Formats: sequence, C-alpha cells, structure tokens
Amino acid sequence: MKLYWFQVAPNPTRVRLYVAEKNAGGAGIELDEAVIKLPKGEQKTPGFKALNPFGVLPVLELDDGSCIIESLTIIDYLEELHPAPPMWGEDARSRARAREIERIVEQRLLNPLARYIHATNSPLGLPPNPAVAEQAATGWPGVLAYLEDVLADGRDCLCGPAITVGDCTLAAATQFARFAGVDLLPEGRYPAVSDWDTRFRARPAVADVLTH
Repeated sequence: MKLYWFQVAPNPTRVRLYVAEKNAGGAGIELDEAVIKLPKGEQKTPGFKALNPFGVLPVLELDDGSCIIESLTIIDYLEELHPAPPMWGEDARSRARAREIERIVEQRLLNPLARYIHATNSPLGLPPNPAVAEQAATGWPGVLAYLEDVLADGRDCLCGPAITVGDCTLAAATQFARFAGVDLLPEGRYPAVSDWDTRFRARPAVADVLTH
C-alpha cells in the first residue's frame, strides 16, 4: 500500500498521526509513501487525478491499484486490518464517544479553521475572501471551550487515558494553525487544551509527523 500526502496538510496529517500511534502500539502498518507537492499543483496533474479525480489528499493506493480517497475511510480501513491497539475505543459506548469527539473536532474546528486559512493567507495561493474568513472565525471558539470542559478532569487524551482518532484530528488542526500563523490557543484562554497540545506534541511517536 502507498499513502500520498503533503506535510502539514491537515487531512493527510491526521492519517499519518494515526499510523504513527498505531505502530507505536505494535500494529506494524507498512506503507510506502509519496509526497504530492500541493503548492506546485501536483494534485492537479492527470497522473494524480487518475488516483483521485477530486485532486485532494490523502490517497491510500492499495496493492491491487484501487484507491481510498477519504481520510477517515482510510483510517477505518487500516483499523479493520490492524485492530490492535484500538483507536476507536474498545466497546460500543467508547466507540460512539470516540467518533462523536472526532466529528466535533473535524466539523466544528478543523473545517472552519481550514476555510479561514484559505480565505486569508492560503498556502495554495487561493484569493483572499474576507467574508468567508469572518464567518469561519466564529466557528472554533465554541468547540475549544467545549474541549476545555472535556479535558478539565485532567485526562491525558480527549476520550480518557488512551489516544483515539479525535486526538489525531485535533493535533492536525493545531499544527495547521501554527503553520499558518493563526493564534488558535491564546495564552491562558484554554489551559487544558494547551496542556493537551503540549503533551501530544511531545509524544515520541509523532516526532516525524508534526513539524510545527
């Protein structure tokens, strides 16, 4: 299998964080890798669009040449192949909570943040759009306050003591914010989330994935 990705792009990043954490737990996921340089437009080439007609990352190319082109679907596929250590929880309730948290982080934080970045100082060269940026910037304070409450009991990770996919999605978002110069976690405003961010970035498993 081969994973196509680009550094700091949030959706490839959360897949790579997931793989890194799984392998730190002994999963033994083996992937070839190919970097697609988004700022140079390599995602728009006919060769890449033969893998993903939408021209976005990540892409997981399977050994038979077929492709999986959505980040959470890639994670679910790898989780089926390598169930241990579980990163969607160990029972029905914990799996529901892990998916709920991940969905909250993706839909209410990562997606508005990405819209804001691409509407203000897009690394892909998209034109500024102040109206989109203004609307998007209203999207994440509420979810950060929610996550602050979730983490207020001193837990290490979003769903308790163990890493789940939501942690990977949140880490991808905070890295993208740092890369783009967005002050997502102002000093003193979200102390529990900031402490989580510091702990996660210090994990040896993710050192080769998180560069910001």
